Amino acid sequence: MAPSQAVRCCQRGLSWIPVIFINLVVCWSYYAYVVELCIYTITNTEEQVFYLIVFHLCFFMFVWSYWKTIISKPATPSKEFCLPKAEKELYEKEERPEAQQEILKRVARDLPVYTRTGSGAIRYCDRCQLIKPDRCHHCSTCDKCVLKMDHHCPWVNNCVGFSNYKFFVLFLAYSMLYCVYISATVLQYFIKFWTNHLPDTHAKFHVLFLFFVAAMFFISILSLFTYHLWLVGKNRTTIEAFRAPVFRNGPDKNGFTLGFRKNITQVFGDQRLSCCLPIYSSLGDGYTFPTRLVSVDSEQGNVEHQAIKWTLEWHQDYFSSLKDTLVLRPHVKDPIALRYKALRLAALSPLSEKDLQCVAVEDLFNLHSYPHRPLFAPNIDWTQRLFHQVLRHGD
Repeated sequence: MAPSQAVRCCQRGLSWIPVIFINLVVCWSYYAYVVELCIYTITNTEEQVFYLIVFHLCFFMFVWSYWKTIISKPATPSKEFCLPKAEKELYEKEERPEAQQEILKRVARDLPVYTRTGSGAIRYCDRCQLIKPDRCHHCSTCDKCVLKMDHHCPWVNNCVGFSNYKFFVLFLAYSMLYCVYISATVLQYFIKFWTNHLPDTHAKFHVLFLFFVAAMFFISILSLFTYHLWLVGKNRTTIEAFRAPVFRNGPDKNGFTLGFRKNITQVFGDQRLSCCLPIYSSLGDGYTFPTRLVSVDSEQGNVEHQAIKWTLEWHQDYFSSLKDTLVLRPHVKDPIALRYKALRLAALSPLSEKDLQCVAVEDLFNLHSYPHRPLFAPNIDWTQRLFHQVLRHGD
């Protein structure tokens, strides 16, 4: 075995130490709560049954989401983003950065890539030898490019990205719930042991230490969970929070923000039954994302009657099955908010001009001088569409 391979094997083995530590703590907490507290300490049978049922529900959801985060393989770019053989040879032979960028630009024309480097160049990974899709980054620990990479977490020994970000957030949520439930139910017996109202038994150490450990983990997880909830609400990754994504017209920290409700559905999906379960339900394919570039900062309050620019950078197939719901016919009697929502969704899909002629603007802009007519004239480039004076009726 080569020295480099031996070192790599040692690194892989050592990387499992945090996971083993967490599992040992969880196993001990299960024993301490079920055996030492519920069986040996609590004497009331009804209280025992209630505590054990709720505890096992919290424990099951916590372990399920935790191991889903661990075993879910990070999604990586497909071969579509690799340079063709001819272009790859030219790229490797070329020494001038300008010429290399021209090669990458030619290849990127056929790819759904819209973000750039800080200097405006095509994002290319020399390690993986591929053009990076939007929101994709190279993980030095995993030694691979990960779709919508958020960060590499040593506590799950895995890269958190598009394929398992929902599981990671649920893992934080259920671990907090697990710790809160243990702390709340153990508290009264912790006080009784502490004030010597209960006899000194072998359960005393476990109950006292269980409360301290649960409270400590809750406090440490709370800040991390709150931060990731904020990221989900803004539709940002940890990397994007520190370094704003760069689009063709410059960096924009709110480039992927679609509104609070839609930001949440991007991660948890649009099915209420599965959003709280560690079952994959995130929207999209990990390669392309709906983007919005606004002329004002969305964090500065209401943007009513402000000019809003929409970049129509989204897969055409994503909304192809939903065209009938996106485009409202003129004879349909619909409220302003519903018509505006249909226009927003239609703006994310490059529909044909025939479809566009069915989108009406009467009442949408609240301008009585405008007749009931199609919104768009033909032969206008979709990628440069600007929507002006759009009323904001929420998501």
